[in-house]
Amino acid sequence: MQPIGILGGTFDPIHFGHLRLAEEMAEGLHLSHVRFIPAGFPPHRVQPQARPSQRLEMVKRAIAGNPLFCADEREIAKPAPCYSVETLADLRRELGAQQPLCLLLGADAFLGLNTWHNWREIFALAHIAVAQRPGYPLAEQAMPDELKRELELRWQDDGAALAGLPAGRIVQREIAALAISATRIRRQIKAGESPRYLLPDAVLDYIREQHIYS
Repeated sequence: MQPIGILGGTFDPIHFGHLRLAEEMAEGLHLSHVRFIPAGFPPHRVQPQARPSQRLEMVKRAIAGNPLFCADEREIAKPAPCYSVETLADLRRELGAQQPLCLLLGADAFLGLNTWHNWREIFALAHIAVAQRPGYPLAEQAMPDELKRELELRWQDDGAALAGLPAGRIVQREIAALAISATRIRRQIKAGESPRYLLPDAVLDYIREQHIYS
């Protein structure tokens, strides 16, 4: 059974860094597809500048035409902050106990995983697939001892092996290093500068139509 990739985030706005990460992880881990799940009200950070409905629309426009990608509205529809462990539990109930799930994370997000709400419960619900810049293996990164222990316990060298397991492993894949920042894009738009080629034209057109960030 092919794993399903889960990519959450504020997507404020979605950009080519998000899309390339999803594409390379889907290919490298043989995912059936990747679900983009925009956060409605993220619990761990300042609230996004774009409204939830706008961020969802930007995701839909960014992924249009890619059969590997789909948008999932479950967090956008909730009126209160939603934690990743709750979303994964919801997906597990929906998809069944045997369906492999892969939570896709950048390396920076993974290194802060131990600060997440009920973070250890995530391993009972999904694998964690870490997208890493070339030449920066996870094993050489500084991380809290409790996270290092989980890495040592759950490390999986062969990403293809995830197809036979529903959850509980940590894998790493090197991806193209695209240093694209949503914060920088917002600042450029506010300053009247062009962020073209940092995000899809369809997303940039929508931002301009809606006067987001300006």
